Amino acid sequence: MSGIVEAWFAGSKGADAVANILFGDVNPSAKLPMTFPRSEADLPHPQLVMPPAKGQGAAAVSTSGEAKPAFSVHYDEGLKVGYKWYDAENKPVLFPFGHGLSYTTYSYSDLKVTPGKETAVTFTVKNTGGRAGTEIAEVYAALPASAAEPPKRLVGWSKVHLNAGESAVVNLAIDPKYLSIFDEALDGWKLVPGDYSFLVGGSSQALPLTEKVTLK
Repeated sequence: MSGIVEAWFAGSKGADAVANILFGDVNPSAKLPMTFPRSEADLPHPQLVMPPAKGQGAAAVSTSGEAKPAFSVHYDEGLKVGYKWYDAENKPVLFPFGHGLSYTTYSYSDLKVTPGKETAVTFTVKNTGGRAGTEIAEVYAALPASAAEPPKRLVGWSKVHLNAGESAVVNLAIDPKYLSIFDEALDGWKLVPGDYSFLVGGSSQALPLTEKVTLK
């Protein structure tokens, strides 16, 4: 089995933690909080905007009191931030948001979505491998086309510990705000009526379960 171990800000006991993962004493369960693109060309802004040469442009005073040339950077991706950019642009990625390896495997089944004051999402996660592990199950929602949003957004998750062969039913209540959009004219959040698709799985690009419901 091959894989990559990424340890961020591991601290004074970080070496022990990494060793425990590598030797299999601990079954890893972490998931990526970001997307790794295949190349720099797939980034929203592959070219860096460089500051003007010294003596050009309006001066801005830094915290140290030194005058620096001021310059502008234009961000035009709008709502397509992070994994939403790669989804909206149909760009394949190296490692997707929410991805993570384990020494065991998991399966998902029996998705049920029930509209209400808070949308209820229920599904089953099973440890299909040979050792205990902890899975972080993720729930995404695709809003109606009239919302003019990126293809999907993360709206819930649950960390589930399972022994080998064990199953568990996961119940999540989705806050209506996570399904809403901000209306500038109203200066507030609103829920767009229409069909919502709920997708469940182990990462933003491994979502075997889908169910569509109508929210009013």
